[in-house]
Amino acid sequence: MKLLSVAIPCFNSQEYMRNCIESLLPGGDLVEILIINDGSSDQTAAIADEYATRYPSQIKAIHQINGGHGEAVNAGMRNATGLYFKVVDSDDWVDVDAYEKILETLRKLTMSGKSVDMIISNFVYEKQGARHKMVMRYDNVLEENKILTWDQIGNFRKGQYILMHSVIYNMAVLRACQLELPKHTFYVDNLFVYEPLPYVKTLYYINVDFYRYFIGREDQSVNEKVMIKRVDQQIRVNKLMVDHVDLNKIMDKRKKRYMINYLEITTVVSSIILIRANTQEALDKKHELWQYIKVSNPSLYYTLRNGFMGLTLNLPGRFGRTLSVAFYKVTQKVVGFN
Repeated sequence: MKLLSVAIPCFNSQEYMRNCIESLLPGGDLVEILIINDGSSDQTAAIADEYATRYPSQIKAIHQINGGHGEAVNAGMRNATGLYFKVVDSDDWVDVDAYEKILETLRKLTMSGKSVDMIISNFVYEKQGARHKMVMRYDNVLEENKILTWDQIGNFRKGQYILMHSVIYNMAVLRACQLELPKHTFYVDNLFVYEPLPYVKTLYYINVDFYRYFIGREDQSVNEKVMIKRVDQQIRVNKLMVDHVDLNKIMDKRKKRYMINYLEITTVVSSIILIRANTQEALDKKHELWQYIKVSNPSLYYTLRNGFMGLTLNLPGRFGRTLSVAFYKVTQKVVGFN
């Protein structure tokens, strides 16, 4: 059995997937690399097969009809044989030194008979053209190199949350929650991180800048123009997060608070993108989303609605929308996303 399975979802990724794969090869026989060709029409399939032939003990090429990013991750989870599971998108890569530190930590934990539900590390916004690279760190929240429970963690800042880039899940957790991401839907990385959380009892933080998150392609899903075009998929994910986890059953107060904060951030993103679309249809969709949350979970709605960001996003009229956009732009500049 491998120590770590890494899934690389690929769709028409011939221009950059080699860089991603090469960054993961130093893991050697400890790591299983699953290259999922999600119905590509370029040379992605051939490149995947090339690497699988060159590294048969380390790499497996999986070919499927196009199902979207979520179905590619599903294929990775179905085929994974490792103790732990990580997703690395084909246009991203990992830092080799940090990678070695993570594998050494996983090896030591396993050799000592210890199991951790969630491993967390830092990620870097590799924004094209940016002089300063924003790093998402968690050392103000999580004590390093120690198995933690939720009551041992600190408070996350607004905008500081665990993304797919920063998480490695124990496969036992993913199987326990029976995670299956929706097909043909973008932004499912939020579901990937969020849905297993009720099953996470232990966390472990490794303070290394492991994941390199590339931002800059015009067709990238997090590009603002693309997000406006695909806003219905963002809304769908937002609603699924509300539907799939009953927060009333989360007894751990710190975990529940973090999950509410995560939902708050997701709903803020949905709302801002709808405001940025600047059409009456989009504003109607924003109102419908908040009403959906209100009907589905009234207590959650009032918590989100009465928070600072909820109040800001729901200020009436053109002035309210202008203030919301200004808040968004400041956050965008500070954090470096999009």
